[in-house]
Amino acid sequence: MKYDSLKLENQLCFPVYAASRLITRAYQPHLEKLSLTYPQYLVLMLLWEQEGLTVNEIAGKLILNTNTVTPLLKRMEQQGLLLREKSKEDERKVIIRLSPEGFALREEALAVPESLIREIGKTSFTMDELMQLKGELDRLVDALR
Repeated sequence: MKYDSLKLENQLCFPVYAASRLITRAYQPHLEKLSLTYPQYLVLMLLWEQEGLTVNEIAGKLILNTNTVTPLLKRMEQQGLLLREKSKEDERKVIIRLSPEGFALREEALAVPESLIREIGKTSFTMDELMQLKGELDRLVDALR
């Protein structure tokens, strides 16, 4: 029919959007124990992996605008999770580093992915299927960038 392409059930974007929201919701109870939001958790994961990233690098890796990331980082600094400092080489750049408290959360956060995998494991997906799905989603993200 003429308008079939406008049906929600025919959209690629909707199941991706819905899955994203439901996964984020599944994270919520685990992150609440750490007093973190999902975006804060993503920032911490980046910094646990590589210290001393600029605001632009964090924004790029999270596929967010800097005007979205900057207030998030300021709130995290106020919470004592990270430190923001001007670059000595280029004052326009702000370097983000973990505070001792932010670094210490890493130990507590270890349980989060394991808990989620256990919860998702209760569904009809096998671990291999989930990893295959992640690979396909990575390809989609790369293609859309």
